[in-house]
Amino acid sequence: MAEAHIPSLLLESVIYLGAAVLAVPIFRRIGLGSVLGYLFAGVVIGPWGLGLVADTDTVLHFSEFGVVMMLFLIGLEIDPDKLMELRLPIFGMGGLQVLLTAGLVYGVGTAFNLDWRLSLVVGMGVAMSSTAIAMQVLAEQGALNRPSGRSAFSVLLFQDLAVIPIMILLLVIAPGAHVSNGVHMDWLAILKAVALVILLILGGKYLLRPVLRYIANTGLREIFIAFALFLIIGVSILMTLVGLSMALGAFISGVLLADSEYRQELELDIEPFKGLLLGLFFISVGMSVNLGMVLQHPVLIVGLALAFVSFKLVLLFGLAKVFRLNNAGGLMFAVTLSQVGEFAFVIFSAAVDTKVISYEHSAVLNSVVAISMVTTPLLLLVYQFAYRRRLQQRRQNRKFDEFDEERPIIIAGFGRVGQIVTRLLTGVGVEPTVIEHDPNQIELMRSFGYRAYYGDITRPDVLRAAGIANARLLILAIDNAEDAIETARYVRQHYPDVKILARVRNRTYVFDYMDLGIDCVRETFLGAVHLGEKALREMGYTPFHAYSTAWKFRRHDEGMMRDLHPIHTDMQKVVSYNVRTRQDLQHTLSRDMEEIVAGLNNNIWGGRSEDSLSESEDGSPQSP
Repeated sequence: MAEAHIPSLLLESVIYLGAAVLAVPIFRRIGLGSVLGYLFAGVVIGPWGLGLVADTDTVLHFSEFGVVMMLFLIGLEIDPDKLMELRLPIFGMGGLQVLLTAGLVYGVGTAFNLDWRLSLVVGMGVAMSSTAIAMQVLAEQGALNRPSGRSAFSVLLFQDLAVIPIMILLLVIAPGAHVSNGVHMDWLAILKAVALVILLILGGKYLLRPVLRYIANTGLREIFIAFALFLIIGVSILMTLVGLSMALGAFISGVLLADSEYRQELELDIEPFKGLLLGLFFISVGMSVNLGMVLQHPVLIVGLALAFVSFKLVLLFGLAKVFRLNNAGGLMFAVTLSQVGEFAFVIFSAAVDTKVISYEHSAVLNSVVAISMVTTPLLLLVYQFAYRRRLQQRRQNRKFDEFDEERPIIIAGFGRVGQIVTRLLTGVGVEPTVIEHDPNQIELMRSFGYRAYYGDITRPDVLRAAGIANARLLILAIDNAEDAIETARYVRQHYPDVKILARVRNRTYVFDYMDLGIDCVRETFLGAVHLGEKALREMGYTPFHAYSTAWKFRRHDEGMMRDLHPIHTDMQKVVSYNVRTRQDLQHTLSRDMEEIVAGLNNNIWGGRSEDSLSESEDGSPQSP
């Protein structure tokens, strides 16, 4: 039997995809980001790791189309109105960041007698930050709409725009572009490049939309995708033929389509290809990281990475203060952009192609960039720890608000749950004392006419000042479940006559409150039951029978919680009880279904508004 031959391209594709599937989810889960996952996968399968793939150059050149497609999508996002709105942070803060970073690094490099071309390339690369890492950090921290997030986005946008002139500058400073008597220019080549750019602009304005309209009218999505890829790759090849970068061609193509009616469809179609190819690009960069060099010169490579990150932290924080960000926002802004970004890989790769720097220098710099990316998640952890500690100290040192008067009900927490309860109570004329530890939330709610007091409910002095000794009811609606439990224990021990109600997130905390004899409400349970009731009505149940079934389910679940309380620490008993009670519930509801079918002709509550529902004292449904 002949030995089966597996094409090398197919085998390498399996290796790339398998490495990405294994590494990236792990890195995302531990908070290091997908970019580092791709880089790590490349290091492992590359020639300096397991050696599963040896030809890194071919893969790198092919995967560069991921960067090309990224620039095409960036071009699609260029909205003139948005640029005008953010022009100060984009061109002010972003321009200063790129120019100062590149200029200072260049100055330090030449002061140490490095080649001026190498110093300039290093400066331009270090000026870049990782869009992928920074945007992920901002999204996870919920900071995209804060001043620090908007400033970081503006700087990243300017960096994206700056890549294009940087690519052109690499062509200008390439060896052979200068001669001893001055600058030598190939005017024919420049004329070709200018003519092609003008041709692209005119073609995009007068020809591209009719072609896209014609292809879209075919109704064949695969042909539309094929044309989008043909456009990007074709323009990129044309730009290469006249001596310009593929990235510049893709960017121009994107800008030309930024305000077209096909922009959204193009983004959706190109995004998967961009993501896969960009991931492949990062893998190939990881494969090119010379681990032997890192092990031979760990002090040089790690030292450079830490020096670049530290330098960018100081510079970015200084810029944040110049543009009037507060200390916390400025530090968040600096940490988010402190790493050297993925576009540095592109710049170093292009610099090697134009012979501006050597391959050996590029290998060292790529390793430095990868290590600098690792520092961002670590710095973020340090920032979060320091910020939380400082906030806690400020809360302890800051005096709580003076309470106007003692009221019978105290509500701890003015978030979404506390607000609803407060609205209900004030609606019937009962004014509660509301305590909130977030001053921003207090100011926001005061703008809506609600009064809340600043204070930390876990502090006994705050409770005493709020009048806990004479209160009838304490409602715990704070987000921190552990703080709520500790407060409940303290009040139960020192003020046993005060009734306590609490919101809880899950069953684990329900049992903790039951241990204290405190009533609590699962914040999602009643909403889910009500949603299930509406689902039954959509399935043909009458309003009465849907409400009755949902009420019986609720009663069953509450009874189950009481039965589980004594045995909730024994998982085997809990599982056995859940299986048994689930079967009982199915039998009960099945009998109800038979009654519903038999009584459909009575049309109980059929066509009646659900507003006419009434309940008995114990909450059971009653017929009108």
